[in-house]
Amino acid sequence: MIERDLVYATVDGTDLGLDIYRAAEPGAPVVVYAHGGGWSHGGKADDGPLRLAPLAAHGVTVVSVDYRLAPQAVFPQPLHDLKGAVRWLRANGESLGLATGRLGIWGASAGAYLGSLLALSEGDTELEGTVGGNLDQSSAVQAVVHWFGQTDLAVSAARTELEARLLPFHFEADLLGTNDPAELAERARDLRLPARVSAQAPPFLIAHGDRDRIVPPSEGFALHQVLSHAGAQTRFELLGGAGHEAPAFNAPTMLATTAAWLRAVLT
Repeated sequence: MIERDLVYATVDGTDLGLDIYRAAEPGAPVVVYAHGGGWSHGGKADDGPLRLAPLAAHGVTVVSVDYRLAPQAVFPQPLHDLKGAVRWLRANGESLGLATGRLGIWGASAGAYLGSLLALSEGDTELEGTVGGNLDQSSAVQAVVHWFGQTDLAVSAARTELEARLLPFHFEADLLGTNDPAELAERARDLRLPARVSAQAPPFLIAHGDRDRIVPPSEGFALHQVLSHAGAQTRFELLGGAGHEAPAFNAPTMLATTAAWLRAVLT
């Protein structure tokens, strides 16, 4: 069962919506999904048939969220949107029949970075924002699924002169609102995921393809190592032969594994 286009906030006259892919089981765990797209394109419906509906069939309700996109929106606006969606879900969980006391966040690529930063920025007033209100509700999450996402924006944005000519995308520059490498590094300094890790971090499931040429798997593994050394619960999955957004991530075994991990952590 899919419920589409529920409005969780209105910002500058624009509605921000979400879709709910309900698991059949009453009281199923709930995970919020943040789509990829380099922070500049994509939407909540993109991964529905191949990824979100199949995960719901494995017993986890998925709430796919739209957030504002660059370059019209710059950081921290997309993060404010996701936090607003989490607070809205908690405020409306009972009326929706959803178990929102414990929530997970699941993101792919750019969405993985935003979801992970959301999980590691509890209590940071600058990053919390006020989108959608419900400020009496917590935006904290209790589980994170991080699929092939950035962990250090300055690192993933770095280019040699040759790379700058060959690689057409400039996702991090659009998100942070600057094309100047020094300014980008300065703005990204406090947004490094590893620097925000502590023993109190929620459990992480990190998955990456070993042939990813957009975000190297070393970024995901570095986050895993820092989490492990801090004493947080973390699991790292390296998919052989998989590139960025490879079909292997939507394979039945991968989705079943992800759902089982979420059920174990959130139940």
